[in-house]
Amino acid sequence: MCDPSKLDDTGCKGAPDLVMEILSPSTTRHDRFTKFNLYQRARVREYWIIDPADRSVQVFVLEDGRYTAKDFGAAGDRLRVNVLEDCTIDLSQVFPE
Repeated sequence: MCDPSKLDDTGCKGAPDLVMEILSPSTTRHDRFTKFNLYQRARVREYWIIDPADRSVQVFVLEDGRYTAKDFGAAGDRLRVNVLEDCTIDLSQVFPE
């Protein structure tokens, strides 16, 4: 997700405000460590790690240049999207029974 003020004809200029990564067995380590640090350095304001195997979501928010664990949820929970006003995601829709 990119702030509309960052958009032009070629796409998003600068880091997106929100990145959601869906883990797979072959990319878990890369997403949890390499991309985590890359997005933190790029100043992506919010990073979600979605684990379909565990049916869970970790939410990290950039504070003073470092990611802080902001929330954790599992199927049935609702998580707030911090960079979008009044936006929540019902995880029962992400992880249906």
